[in-house]
Amino acid sequence: MGDAGQIEGRAAIKPFIVPREHPGVTIERLEKKLGIKGSDTATIRFDNVRIPKENLLGSPEIDTSKGFGGVMETFDNTRPIVAAMAIGIARAALEELRKILTDAGVEISYDKPWHAQSAAAAEFLRMEADWEASYLLALRAAWQADNSIPNSKEASMSKAKAGRVASDITLKAVELTGTTGYSQQTLFEKWARDSKIMDIFEGTQQIQQLVVARRLLGLSSSELK
Repeated sequence: MGDAGQIEGRAAIKPFIVPREHPGVTIERLEKKLGIKGSDTATIRFDNVRIPKENLLGSPEIDTSKGFGGVMETFDNTRPIVAAMAIGIARAALEELRKILTDAGVEISYDKPWHAQSAAAAEFLRMEADWEASYLLALRAAWQADNSIPNSKEASMSKAKAGRVASDITLKAVELTGTTGYSQQTLFEKWARDSKIMDIFEGTQQIQQLVVARRLLGLSSSELK
């Protein structure tokens, strides 16, 4: 992102492409991370980098109704996607956990109340219900985005819920399976590491709660910080 105007301020913020091989662009290092190691994260330095106007994304005209606000609206489309990623990790963990529990003789029944089942089965049912809630929230937010319906609140709700649920389910799966889950015999430890970033990027849990609160209360960012 960059500022295309000297006076217009935030309204002049525009996205543009910076090629990796462009003069002045240096990749300082690849970060060593807790999870999602299949996706590189790098520290990039820009030293007097000049970008031609052809690299600008979108119209060069400055629209005061867009600018920074338009950039922030992008999150309304990307946050449900991150929620879907978190939901996928959590679903994989649940399916693998069900298999391990079943092989260990733990019965998971949908015909009995949770308190009439084993502790492991009751915990599994709780996590599955939590997963269903996050799944439905993400579906709603994505549907609204697809149909051009304002979804800022729902996008943040889906991302906040799914990020938290993914961490909860993957860590609980490690806990319930003991040494098997903590070792690399299964993917539980990997999913537990991968899931944490889902609660951080595209806006942390706290940011999502702040966005939801603003929408519910009808307050601006300057009124509720």
